[in-house]
Amino acid sequence: MTEPYDVLGIGIGPFNLSLAALADPLPDVSAVFFDGRPGFSWHPGMLIEGATLQVPFLADLVTLVDPTSRWSFLSYLQQRDRLFPFYFAERFHVPRLEYDDYLRWVAESLPSCRFGRQVESVSWDATEQLFVAEVYDVLTAQTTLVRARNAVVGVGTEPVVPGPLRPLLGKEVFHSSEFLDRQESLRGAQDITVLGSGQSGAEVFLDLLRHQRDGGYRLRWLTQAPAFAPMEYSKLGLEHFTPDYTRYFRQLPEDVRDALVPAQWQLYKAIDAETIDAIHSELYERTVAGGSVPLTMSPNVEVVGASRGPDGITLECRELLQEREISVRTDRVVAATGYSTRQPVFLAPLESVIHRDAAGRFRIDSDYRVELDPGVTGGIYVQNAELHTHGVGTPDLGLGAHRAATILNALSGEEPYRLPTRTAFTKFGV
Repeated sequence: MTEPYDVLGIGIGPFNLSLAALADPLPDVSAVFFDGRPGFSWHPGMLIEGATLQVPFLADLVTLVDPTSRWSFLSYLQQRDRLFPFYFAERFHVPRLEYDDYLRWVAESLPSCRFGRQVESVSWDATEQLFVAEVYDVLTAQTTLVRARNAVVGVGTEPVVPGPLRPLLGKEVFHSSEFLDRQESLRGAQDITVLGSGQSGAEVFLDLLRHQRDGGYRLRWLTQAPAFAPMEYSKLGLEHFTPDYTRYFRQLPEDVRDALVPAQWQLYKAIDAETIDAIHSELYERTVAGGSVPLTMSPNVEVVGASRGPDGITLECRELLQEREISVRTDRVVAATGYSTRQPVFLAPLESVIHRDAAGRFRIDSDYRVELDPGVTGGIYVQNAELHTHGVGTPDLGLGAHRAATILNALSGEEPYRLPTRTAFTKFGV
């Protein structure tokens, strides 16, 4: 493909990789995708042995839009000679390690994906009516200009750590995204504290629980949430992760949307039932015949202060319902405290033409296009940066292919992918 491209993809995570895979067979769409990392990886610090994907394998990069695509998970299995083992395994939720390998297989096979190239800035050339990106080659240390009619931002999210812990970050205090990379620093610890009761927190806690006997440490699990609660996974509850619900959510007033998303935390911030079962089973079996487990599990606890001393880390905590203050001494803290939208600093040259809401967030239309001044005829599209406008399905892998197809349909001005008009039995709204 030669410039100007129809699509400039910035960041190669699952969502932009879905766009690359769906754009690949389209003869009239030229696309290129850049990522500054040397190669593909997907949450490498959380590829814990035994952890599975929370969504069915059909939530791959393409299947829910184009089941015939050569980039489907089943196609990957066929290429790896794993179709028969997968058939006999009868698994709907695949190992996270295998999903990571599938994504890498696609990323390394698609000619449009270029790693080791960091997009430094994106500006608008009003004369040529094109976006111009400065792309830095990590290996050659050279910068080139790439022109495109549209840009799709898929730079993902970044870890969030509570304010009191930030000055202490290092080998003793770290985010769960670094969990596997920090295994050496956990050795020898006598007391380990896990913060956060989402899926990541539960998986970290379960892994530490399973290795507790060998490690000889006391284990603690604290969360601000009111309970170590299961994710809403009923058939009708899952219909909140459909395009039907996304359309309904988009039509709600902004203040209603802002209040609704945090109230729906069990839809996207809780723990799958299998992980909860595994934790309870581990605790149950270890307490047979009067056995005990040196641990504490407490909801409704917020960390309001933290300090490092000669005896380790001290956490100042508040029990939210009792309104009581307690101090906790520990050796290590794993903060499974979530992620937030990564700010695309490379869009700084476009700041004067980007429209934002009162909270400083992008205004995003139904096609995932950022609202720009009318003089900018090209489109800036976003992936996984629209929770405030599109709802809880934003980070969900199951909606990734549909969003990518919607973007391709919009920027091509045609309909290379036919999308269903009804995706839920529930009728959202009246």
